[in-house]
Amino acid sequence: MERTTIAYDKLCAYMADMLEKGLKYPKESAEITAKALVEADARGHSSHGVARIKLYHDEVHDGRSHPEAVAEIVHETPVSLVIQGNAAPGFPVSRTAVDRTLEKAEASGICMTAVRDSCHFGMAGYWAEQIADRGMIGWVFTNTLRASIPTFGRERLLGTNPICVAVPIGRRPHFMLDMATTTVPLGKIEVAARRGGVMPVGWAVDVDGKDTTDAVSVAEANRFDKNPMGGQLFLGGATETLGGHKGYGLGLLVEIFTAGLSLGTASFDTYKEHCGICHYFQATRLDLFGDPERLRSHIAGMLDRIKNSRKAEGQERVYIHGEKEFERREKSLKEGVWLDPATWKRLDDYADLFKLERL
Repeated sequence: MERTTIAYDKLCAYMADMLEKGLKYPKESAEITAKALVEADARGHSSHGVARIKLYHDEVHDGRSHPEAVAEIVHETPVSLVIQGNAAPGFPVSRTAVDRTLEKAEASGICMTAVRDSCHFGMAGYWAEQIADRGMIGWVFTNTLRASIPTFGRERLLGTNPICVAVPIGRRPHFMLDMATTTVPLGKIEVAARRGGVMPVGWAVDVDGKDTTDAVSVAEANRFDKNPMGGQLFLGGATETLGGHKGYGLGLLVEIFTAGLSLGTASFDTYKEHCGICHYFQATRLDLFGDPERLRSHIAGMLDRIKNSRKAEGQERVYIHGEKEFERREKSLKEGVWLDPATWKRLDDYADLFKLERL
């Protein structure tokens, strides 16, 4: 029988075991990483899910990530932190950053944390949601490997540089905007490459700056980074006509908040000696703006007005950001986490490599 779904808890335990035994992650780091990966698949974001085992294997195998390393605080004020990741995996680094950010924000009302020399930290929304769960506005940015080209440029210099903001509204789901500043995250191109190799026009351009639907060549160009020309397009496309300069500006803003404020590595220099990835986390208490209950209720009412507005012909619903992922997660917890055949095969391949039982 073809495998399709697996229980959430079983997949978490399996991935933690794979990371601990196969990549020598410390037990706690393996568990933190596994949960974040499974959460992505449970929400329908396979681009950031368990198939990422290949990326983390490559990071460790190439000496760019050190599973035993521990993050440390290198600068601190009552409302800010700078954290040196020491090339540790991005998930335990982010766990430290979020925990300390929340601690300071609860005491002072706000905390802003810049992180340098980390590694891939998964889905930005996973971290922002935890801040909103504590009743605060969560902001999470990260730079990435170089994947995208600036407006009017040809050279691949910036990352997909996602922006995520989660706002508590007194009920679940929170309002949560989680978006790459490129038309899609690189992970979606990698998923397209695994599932047949074709992607839509408008996601990326080739080395000559021409539109391409070849997901395999774009994914491999990013992975091997042999030719710096061509890459992903920012929101709005290659020119100013549809606002490509705006998406490019957002990507550049993320670069400044992450690599700039941390004195870290910009996307165009990541994945050399170390991963070198930089993050930014912020937690803001609602009571800085007044009574938190009134604020949550007011914002929820604004969102409800939009949800209940007139729908376009043929459409059943107007969504608010965060709803689709929340509902998909609820379904996954009841019915199991769906994995595509390419992901099952990848897990089997790495189970064989690590001499572990297949899932």
